[in-house]
Amino acid sequence: MNKLIVSLSPHVHGKDSVRKNMYGVCIALLPAMLASFWFFGLGAAVVMLTSVVACVFFEWFISRFIMGRQRLTILDGSAVLTGILLAFNLPSNLPIWIIVLGALFAIGVGKMTFGGLGQNIFNPALAGRVFLLISFPVQMTSWPVPGQLTAYTDAVTAATPLGGGEIPAATDLLFGQMGGSLGEVSALALLIGCAFMLWRKIITWHIPVSILGTVAVASGLLWLANPEQYMDPLTSLLTGGLVLGACYMATDYVTSPMSHKGQLIYGVSIGLLTVIIRNWGAYPEGMSFAIIIMNAFTPLINNYCKPTRFGEVRKEAAK
Repeated sequence: MNKLIVSLSPHVHGKDSVRKNMYGVCIALLPAMLASFWFFGLGAAVVMLTSVVACVFFEWFISRFIMGRQRLTILDGSAVLTGILLAFNLPSNLPIWIIVLGALFAIGVGKMTFGGLGQNIFNPALAGRVFLLISFPVQMTSWPVPGQLTAYTDAVTAATPLGGGEIPAATDLLFGQMGGSLGEVSALALLIGCAFMLWRKIITWHIPVSILGTVAVASGLLWLANPEQYMDPLTSLLTGGLVLGACYMATDYVTSPMSHKGQLIYGVSIGLLTVIIRNWGAYPEGMSFAIIIMNAFTPLINNYCKPTRFGEVRKEAAK
């Protein structure tokens, strides 16, 4: 009565692939990339190009000459995506040699040390970002003022809203007229890309919505308790790397939970940790650390939120 019937071959293959999804995320990031070029000009272009080229080179070199693999993996898009995401977490005036070091750590330590794509515990781009933030805190927290299109290392810098700087108007927060890393300049552009990924079913809504919703609620309660000390919910949502992290980095297939229940637990935890670190931690931005911390808990969440085995007969039904 409860037999599992599997049809004979040929079987139908799905249209998704690693390469298609990786380049799909790259396409989704194009609006934010263009926005960063518009606001930061030459500096953004140098950082983006250096990061992508360095990540692709290090994956090819480590895979071919250190791990001895003959199959070329740099064409699957994962190294390109890591380079883009790493660049989005960097200021537009960061020296080239520091960017290269970040790419080496992201690919060499964050990804290839664990065996390559699909086996890494932590998001490689975030691992590179955290490494640079701890190693070069001054360079990583010097944020150029938007509008200096031809400036690079000599750009004028200023504090971000999270770092104590002046909070821009809501429209400026939405469109990106403020200092920060490349991925902090335009929440609207990032949300457009997120909508594209949801439409193409590259990601589901569970992680982005749970993160953004948790931050909105938690920051809103703090703001209601003391509006002079804490940011309002809208500013909390549109500043820093919150939208970038929620939509593009926390949703990484490898380092996020598999089940929808697990993804909601994961997202709520990231949102709470972000609010806690932002308000009481040593760094004004807590998104990167929150995602890295929850990456470590992903295996535990997967173990707790196991999906029903395909073909399993429930005990209640068996009775």
